[in-house]
Amino acid sequence: MSGGFGRLYRGETTFNFVGRRRWGFGFSLALLLISLISMYTRGLNLGIDFEGGVAWEVPSANLTIDQARSVLDDNGIETADAKIQTLNGNTGQSIRIQVGEQSSEVQAKVQTDLATKAGVTTQDVSVAAVSSSWGRTITEKALRALFIFFGVVSLYIAWRFEWKMAFSAIVAMAHDVLLSVGIYSLTGFSVTPATVIAFLTILGFSLYDTIVVFDKVHENTKKYSSSRVSYGDITNISMNQVLMRSLNTSVAAILPVLSLLVVGSWILGVIALEDFALALLVGMLLGAYSSIYIATPLLAVLKQREPKYRQLISQLSLGPDMLRVAGITPTGTAVSSTTQTQTSVAPTLDATREKTTVTSALTHPPRPRKKRSRK
Repeated sequence: MSGGFGRLYRGETTFNFVGRRRWGFGFSLALLLISLISMYTRGLNLGIDFEGGVAWEVPSANLTIDQARSVLDDNGIETADAKIQTLNGNTGQSIRIQVGEQSSEVQAKVQTDLATKAGVTTQDVSVAAVSSSWGRTITEKALRALFIFFGVVSLYIAWRFEWKMAFSAIVAMAHDVLLSVGIYSLTGFSVTPATVIAFLTILGFSLYDTIVVFDKVHENTKKYSSSRVSYGDITNISMNQVLMRSLNTSVAAILPVLSLLVVGSWILGVIALEDFALALLVGMLLGAYSSIYIATPLLAVLKQREPKYRQLISQLSLGPDMLRVAGITPTGTAVSSTTQTQTSVAPTLDATREKTTVTSALTHPPRPRKKRSRK
């Protein structure tokens, strides 16, 4: 297998991830800034489970959004804060109306009026009421689970590798969560309990991808411990060696989620899958990105400050030099130091033998002198 894909498959690529870390850091900082501004100005489109309130869902074959608003006005409900959206399901179109907490009498009256406007029975209009205290409980439990997860993961990575790897992994996961929340704020996607579950799920995926790279870095650090190789070179070599594995893992995980979102939610109309699959898709894409452009380059920045690597901080092998440091020839064959030594010594020995042979062919041995007899 030749070409760029063949080099990628054999781990012979020479991408300079460490040298271009500022591009990754700058891009992520810009996205984080946009996300924070959006969360401060726009906020999140929290579902009824978090805000509390009442939601009606009615078939919309004979009902428009303006008619739904008029029903709310007739029952004294403020429509400025009402969330009215059209849903497409396998049973056809429907309209979901979400407002703040209302009394049971108002809930029943709106249900009846919506059924009359839509030309359906009252049983066809579903009603769901959730208190705001229940939503606060969900939020508190989600945050508690998030902090516990961060704590356990930090302890494990610090024990398995070192604390600098643990710190880099936590920064990458926090980056993924903040950007995922920011995307939901920018796009206005509804945040539901399924979304929170998906956010917690993507943390595991992001951590797995990061650990794969860290394990290779840890292995190569031991391999080059006795040589003067900079930590930037160790990081670049390790990331290029596992790049194909990371891409395969990401593609294998994203394709089922994408099919779940497109086929299950958009084509078959299973709306309940949309919140979960959408959050998973966003988080997995960010997790694959952060493991390459955030976690590992940040680790390189921290490790390069150690006394062992500080003097080599400006040393960074690029292109063929990176392959040479990794002990790889362009054909994909690893070259050991013993082989390199034998290769360098062999021409010298051959040249010596050739010189001896030529000298022997062009010269003649001296004739022995005759002994003179003494008289």
